[in-house]
Amino acid sequence: MISDLNKIYSLTAKGMQRSAIREILKLTQQPDIISFAGGLPAPESFPVKDINEISCEILEKNGTAALQYGTTEGFVPLREELLKRYRKEGLDVSLENLIITTSSQQGLDLLGKIFVDRGDKVICGLPSYLGGLSAFRTYGAEMIGIEFDEHGMRSDKLEKQLKSMKSNGEKPKFIYIIPDFQNPAGITMPEFRRREIIDLAHKYDVLIVEDSPYRELRFDGNAQPMMYQMDSTGHVITLGTFSKILAPGFRIGWVLAAPEIADKFVVAKQATDLCTPPFLQMIAAKYMEKGLLEKNLKATIDSYRIKRDTMLEGFKKYMPKGVTWTEPEGGLFLFLFLPEHMDSEKIFQQAIDQKVAYVIGSVFHCDGSGKNTMRLNFSFPSLEQNKEGVKRLAEVIKKNLK
Repeated sequence: MISDLNKIYSLTAKGMQRSAIREILKLTQQPDIISFAGGLPAPESFPVKDINEISCEILEKNGTAALQYGTTEGFVPLREELLKRYRKEGLDVSLENLIITTSSQQGLDLLGKIFVDRGDKVICGLPSYLGGLSAFRTYGAEMIGIEFDEHGMRSDKLEKQLKSMKSNGEKPKFIYIIPDFQNPAGITMPEFRRREIIDLAHKYDVLIVEDSPYRELRFDGNAQPMMYQMDSTGHVITLGTFSKILAPGFRIGWVLAAPEIADKFVVAKQATDLCTPPFLQMIAAKYMEKGLLEKNLKATIDSYRIKRDTMLEGFKKYMPKGVTWTEPEGGLFLFLFLPEHMDSEKIFQQAIDQKVAYVIGSVFHCDGSGKNTMRLNFSFPSLEQNKEGVKRLAEVIKKNLK
């Protein structure tokens, strides 16, 4: 063994940190713990029978191609199916705008690889998705958080930050946003706020990264236009994934961007994994061609709506005064706010002792704030676990209110 590995690790390796959520999930694997901690889709939403039939069909008709290497850009029929969906939303996009990635998490990592040098600044929300923060920090990014209101990232605070940076001769590499059913807060950014932020991106000439893993999982209200659609100047990069709308085990995501940016993703991806598994891409393409994605999505949305409503009803019934929460129109998560003097990390072990788990909110805040918050996932637990878990969590909170 090398005597001192730290002397030969790269700066990138030294900057890596374990995922707080993944570490928490290790504590929740006991079968008797009700976990609201993971960002897991419901297993009953997975179309096992359809996938089995399609897999056999592909292996019988085109098995050698399915088991061979593929192109870095991705399987063309799958890219075309995705483009069809985007065109229905009014986007003017072609194959040169879209590449397939091995999950949207790879897309986040490639963003850091392409755009971030050590010490560069990246703007994100307070709170924001931990996987994004981790990916950018790995490459040395300095994260700058912008406060939220009920509409998401505050445009007035964002402009103040951009103006200050410009006066100091600085510019962020990009603004990272999850506009639909935001992880962790569950907030959807309305059209007017999206427009305000896009206008600021144009004014200060800054890229926007629109991370969009949950957009299709809308239970209530009206869909808001994609930021990519609202921008006509190539300032927006959009990330998508099948993890929440088909199956996370497929590890298939995609990047939608201006051709010159998409090409840079291809080059960066070539040095990472050469290609996303062709077999899985072929299955996903055939699944979409058969119209099964829309059919299964409808059933998933109906199920998740009931689960969300069950959790919200439990909050109203059991949570003490002083505790508030977001009420998402879709997605997988909501955010719970404890009284200001409370710290969700300090009561976490008590919750585990009562066999219920959540994710502490401070890990989603790049500045370490949000100590009185927690993220809860309502998609994975059963209705019975949902009801009992909320009741247990409420009891833990009540004991710590004093």
